[in-house]
Amino acid sequence: MELISTLIEYLQYPFVVYALITGVLISLCSSLLGVTLVLRRFSYLGDGLSHAAFGALSIATVMKMTHTMYFVLPVTILFAVAVLGAKDNAKIKGDASVAMISTGALAFGYIIMNIFSGKSNISGDVCSTLFGSTSILTLTLSEVVLSVVLSLVVVVLYVLFYNRIFAMTFDADFARASGMPTSLYNVAISTVIAITIVLAMNLVGTLLISALIIFPAVSAMCLFKNFKSVVISSCVISVFCALIGLLVSIVASTPVGSTIVVADVVVFALCSLSNRILKRS
Repeated sequence: MELISTLIEYLQYPFVVYALITGVLISLCSSLLGVTLVLRRFSYLGDGLSHAAFGALSIATVMKMTHTMYFVLPVTILFAVAVLGAKDNAKIKGDASVAMISTGALAFGYIIMNIFSGKSNISGDVCSTLFGSTSILTLTLSEVVLSVVLSLVVVVLYVLFYNRIFAMTFDADFARASGMPTSLYNVAISTVIAITIVLAMNLVGTLLISALIIFPAVSAMCLFKNFKSVVISSCVISVFCALIGLLVSIVASTPVGSTIVVADVVVFALCSLSNRILKRS
């Protein structure tokens, strides 16, 4: 009863409500795209793009931009299109390009912040950006509205183009041969992924975004084999873990991003154990 009363007390604060709304929507978007990325063997893409976003954020911070998302989002979209749109016969394959973007952008962003930032607590700012320690709890109303709008755009696009995404996920070559404009859909998927990555930076930070994308999808795959069932269960798992992680972090004063990821890890362990038990029975 004491825990419930504490949670009710915290829910009276606007910043807690903002965090819960934004966290749930971002988790929902991440889980939708996570299934596609895992099946296409681009699980590491979220990590690479998040580091590209960190590099862009460093530039925007040094330039003292008021709304950094307006600069970070287009840059992240360009990187996503470059990686997902690369041809199979390209000199630099998808996994190599993701690794290059990941390490290069992270190093570039950190150097930029160290050389040009006028702040004294650079390490604290970098740590907050990388791990999302407090940013989700300091969102303004305008940032929440922007996050809600972008999240709804991602969900609507995914629902409208579900059949195309399904075809692109399992057999892009067949989809291309059947006359589907795969290049256009790759750009659309890349844009949606980039939007989700930029939004997720506020929730778990740049270093933990891959966990937010991968764990719910893999957990759902332990329980179901049908694509639609995997997508739906992945959404449920992701939203559940986000809520648990946010509430625990608010009450126990633990880092938000890390707490959400730990919840995802625990759920994955339970799903994996359930899968093994069902196979043996």
